[in-house]
Amino acid sequence: MADLITDRILGELSQIAVEGLNGDLVSLGLVSEITETEGKVIFSITVPDAFRGNFDPIRDDAQARVEALDGIETALIVLTAAVDAPTAAEQPPQLKTSKPVGRDMRPMAGAIPGIGAVLAVASGKGGVGKSTTSANIALALASLGLRVGLLDADIYGPSMPRLMGASEGQLDIVGEKIMPKIAHGIKVMSMGFMMEEDNPVIWRGPMIVSALMQMVNEVNWGTLDVLVLDMPPGTGDAQLTMAQQVPLAGAVIVSTPQDLALIDARKGLKMFQNVDVPILGIIENMSNFICPHCGETSDIFGHGGAKDEAIKLGVPFLGAIPLHMDIRKHSDEGNPTVVADPNGPHTKIYKAIALNIATQLRDDE
Repeated sequence: MADLITDRILGELSQIAVEGLNGDLVSLGLVSEITETEGKVIFSITVPDAFRGNFDPIRDDAQARVEALDGIETALIVLTAAVDAPTAAEQPPQLKTSKPVGRDMRPMAGAIPGIGAVLAVASGKGGVGKSTTSANIALALASLGLRVGLLDADIYGPSMPRLMGASEGQLDIVGEKIMPKIAHGIKVMSMGFMMEEDNPVIWRGPMIVSALMQMVNEVNWGTLDVLVLDMPPGTGDAQLTMAQQVPLAGAVIVSTPQDLALIDARKGLKMFQNVDVPILGIIENMSNFICPHCGETSDIFGHGGAKDEAIKLGVPFLGAIPLHMDIRKHSDEGNPTVVADPNGPHTKIYKAIALNIATQLRDDE
């Protein structure tokens, strides 16, 4: 059945010619592998280097054609650039390393039974909205039809119980496995479920590392397409252990636009690169502020710094999320924006980012 749907989709896409190039989307090899789940279709279209102009109308045409097919409710299509990763000689000086190219230092993929891919959402410092971003990305991935888990790996400042509205009730243990809580349709685990909200965790490094690995390996996650790790901020022992011992399919870096945050984001990015974890991209959070009274836009933390940094470092820029009171309000209420306002402008940003991430994770399989 899936093959039949794919054939029908490819048949429609083969009718879309690319202006200036000799061929259509399919014959030019611009369409990625197509994933279909319960009427939701996901794939990417590569914008060829030789194309000059706006590719959005082609994407819109493809979406309209696919969504018109029987049995398909929505088509989520992301445009990706045909840009090869920079060679060592082309990399900026801050990315060059004396480490020779050798075997992949990560654990074997699929080391956690039942989990297809593990995604780290990280930042070099706290206070950039990483947990809010993690929650909304996890929910946006679930809206694409993926089975998603969310692990709050920030032991000292666990915020997922409040963010996901899942602070009530005790955790269950079945067959020596901890059962994660279900919140807004995804599985959630956090140290915050095991302690009073106002009580601090006063632990040394080895205890933190042990607790993190237990939450990864001793929780009954069941079958997941993606497990999102809301990583603790910084580049210390806990972060390095997670990067080395958890089979990460990729990492996303969250930063605000100002130089001070970008300095730390760069450190977090390099930590993942040093242990061979692919960088799926950078997100600029709190990108700008639109006054609800006068409509004026203010760049409180600057604007565009994370995008400039992504270009400089040769990694994808996933998108910019504004500083908006609705995002804060929904988070405090335990009803993240993607759930509270599923058709709103901010949700569209989170879903576009999630689609880009999902496409990269699938292409990596």
